Amino acid sequence: MALERTLAILKPDCVRKNLIGEVIKRIQDAGFTIRAMKLVRLSKSEAEGFYAVHKDRPFFGELTTFMSSGPCVPIVLEKENAIADYRTLIGATNPAEAADGTIRKLFADSVGENIAHGSDSVENGLIESAYFFPEHVVVANS
Repeated sequence: MALERTLAILKPDCVRKNLIGEVIKRIQDAGFTIRAMKLVRLSKSEAEGFYAVHKDRPFFGELTTFMSSGPCVPIVLEKENAIADYRTLIGATNPAEAADGTIRKLFADSVGENIAHGSDSVENGLIESAYFFPEHVVVANS
């Protein structure tokens, strides 16, 4: 099986709750390798650009306002089956529906403030990673 990349974003609620270290530990314990990471504060227009795929959805304004409300931590993760494994690790978008032990079940407050973002396909993992990290700053497998 080939290595995949996914983009994780520890959202403003994760940062506000001082859960960065706890969530990263769970990610690493699940076998992911961090290839790039930074702390950023998205402008409203940057959040709108990142989530442009959702621009016609009713939650777009609320989502982009939230994502620009405080710092967040985008992280490029890599492992075999990274997309599916990371989405399993974080759990369902609605924390009330998330499986026990998942990041969202443990730490999220609502559908809108759900601690973490994860890419939904291999293609989007690459596109989303490139939104925050040009390829030359992603640390290669050594």
